[in-house]
Amino acid sequence: MTESQRPSGEYPMYPSYGNGDPAYPPPPSYQPVRPVPMGAGTTVWPAPVPADAHYGGAGGGDGLYGHGPAQPGAEPPAARRRVRRPVALLAAVAIAAAIIGGGTATVIGRLTDDGTATAAGGGIVPGTTVSQSSKGTVAGVAAALSPTIVEIGATSTAGQSTGSGVVITSDGEIVTNNHVIAGASQIKVTLSTGKTYTADVVGTDADKDLALIRLQGASGLKTATLGDSSGVAVGDEVVAIGSPEGLTGTVTSGIVSALDRDVTVAKDGDSGQEQEQQGGGRQWPFQFGGQQFNGDTGESTTTYKAIQTDASLNPGNSGGALINMDGEIIGINSAMYSASSASGSDSSSAGSVGLGFAIPVNTLKADLDTLRAGNGS
Repeated sequence: MTESQRPSGEYPMYPSYGNGDPAYPPPPSYQPVRPVPMGAGTTVWPAPVPADAHYGGAGGGDGLYGHGPAQPGAEPPAARRRVRRPVALLAAVAIAAAIIGGGTATVIGRLTDDGTATAAGGGIVPGTTVSQSSKGTVAGVAAALSPTIVEIGATSTAGQSTGSGVVITSDGEIVTNNHVIAGASQIKVTLSTGKTYTADVVGTDADKDLALIRLQGASGLKTATLGDSSGVAVGDEVVAIGSPEGLTGTVTSGIVSALDRDVTVAKDGDSGQEQEQQGGGRQWPFQFGGQQFNGDTGESTTTYKAIQTDASLNPGNSGGALINMDGEIIGINSAMYSASSASGSDSSSAGSVGLGFAIPVNTLKADLDTLRAGNGS
């Protein structure tokens, strides 16, 4: 008997039937592919075998007849979906959180926009806005803001006078000039609807010629938007609304003529120096450029930086609004020159000559807390 020279294990050995003869047909040289359990509800099938597997050759094969244990391969779609599901859930939660966060910020912003908030620096204090279709037009500004401008009738020892004011809270806080209500024993306010209220003085600041009054028993009023006067430029279009000569809700327009004009006005509204005008208005005296207009300002005066405008202003416009074309208050009208106060003038030269001044709204916003506290100069 010749001994085989083949190395042991070079060829596969087939099992016998128990009598020494090999089994026929021989069993396959591969192990049946079995699923690999990966956990509850998940099954992974073995991946193709390496390229040197039996019948695979150097060029690789289909992996069905490879020797040895199954090699890990690409993750099947079912497993990928299961693994990615938490990631997708986390992404969805993150997006939802971002949306909710933004929505929360919006809600908070709206909740604080109740007309009572103050803004530091040049921030906007929200209120009535111009509709998108009417923005940039005098008609649009007038329609939106007229309900927020009121007529103020003040009774003092000097007599009756008429001025204007701007509603800044829904419960009836109104900003006006100090010289409009100074020394008044009674204040009556007429809304654009014709409804009349009695008002009380909350606070005054004679140095800035500003005052804050509050209507008795008012609620649900439209409020003006206080803008940012730091962004005002010469040449900007503006609208003025007030009650000149007792004509409630009069609208005029023009441009910003100059900025930072030094204007001097009398501190004491009942000093007796104001010139009485037909119709109940007054020629509030002021100084500008070394000259006096509308009478004598007296010895008790204050000077502030003003916005100059050529929008027509007349007696009674004091305390009213100077508004930009977005419908934001940029100034409180405070002084205006009328040719009727000039010596030797006649009725043909009476009225506005396009020389008016307004206190910048940022000055007002910076002073609101002082006015609300009842403090002032």
